[in-house]
Amino acid sequence: MTDFAGMTSLNPGYRALVLGASGGIGSAFVSALKADPQCGEVIELSRRRDGFDITNEESVAAAAARLAEAALKFDLVLCATGALIIEGNGPEKSIKAIQGDVMAAQFALNAIGPALALKSFAPLLSNEGKSVFATLSARVGSIGDNKLGGWISYRSAKAALNQITHTSAIEIARMRPQSVVVALHPGSVDTGFSGGVSKGHDRIQPDESVAMMLSVLDGLEPAQTGGFFAYDGQSIEW
Repeated sequence: MTDFAGMTSLNPGYRALVLGASGGIGSAFVSALKADPQCGEVIELSRRRDGFDITNEESVAAAAARLAEAALKFDLVLCATGALIIEGNGPEKSIKAIQGDVMAAQFALNAIGPALALKSFAPLLSNEGKSVFATLSARVGSIGDNKLGGWISYRSAKAALNQITHTSAIEIARMRPQSVVVALHPGSVDTGFSGGVSKGHDRIQPDESVAMMLSVLDGLEPAQTGGFFAYDGQSIEW
């Protein structure tokens, strides 16, 4: 287990929001943040607990409106949603396996959903000191790092997410110059996320991945907004 010293770069008593809080990584984020003595409050949203559906624009907008009505501002927003296998459909092994509806489902959850989250929740970022909005991407979304091919829909959705995050970071920085908006690769995490598709790869536990990602976020400066980083702090090429 990697030690997590806390989000010391945020204001003491900072407020965090975790989207997808009931998932393997999302729940680990919640646990780590609640254990951080610097953290004042953690708010959780998920489909399982309160019907929060990141693929539904009305659901996302309504959740954000409720928080805005409560006059809540957030120093840290973590979008921990996403899936490799959707409705039993795993990643393609070849071009011949592409199905339009399967690809659309990948984009809906892994790219459009986080875009809706940025649209609705970025306005709730605090403008007092550093604030962070992080989306969970994947190294396979890197075009420059792709040497194997395959997994076309998932790769493409995550590549789109990276562009969405990078572009949003530029706009958000105009209004919130101390913001850090980044995409994170959590590593191969042992959550059942891959459904056995990634057998043979070394896995890390959710709490270890989360501790490392939070440490990375704690160390990032506003000048690094719009970047794509791995759980170990390594910058990943686009």
